[in-house]
Amino acid sequence: MRCVIARYPFELTKSGVIASMKGVTPELVTGESVTIGRRRYPVKQVGQVITRQDRRDFAGGEVVRAMTRLGFTCHDRLKTAPVGVPTPFSAASSALGGTASPKLGGTASPKG
Repeated sequence: MRCVIARYPFELTKSGVIASMKGVTPELVTGESVTIGRRRYPVKQVGQVITRQDRRDFAGGEVVRAMTRLGFTCHDRLKTAPVGVPTPFSAASSALGGTASPKLGGTASPKG
């Protein structure tokens, strides 16, 4: 199938896209995504791999249209925030019972 991404024409096939994405680890999905095989990839990552262009050179909608025409399932932006790896701050916060910052206010007076 012929499609245009970032003003450049590409001949894409479903099997060609699957082959291109084979062995590519999906990045964290925060926006639009496409399911290829059993994995869900961000559309910008897919566009970068199949076109070999910089992600800033094309819009995600261009890739979504192309992937939809090829028969892949595309997904809109996530409704909730992605679940990420805990940071040291959040791990310390949960270990301290939910607060990792010291309580502010009041002054300490020396006992005398």
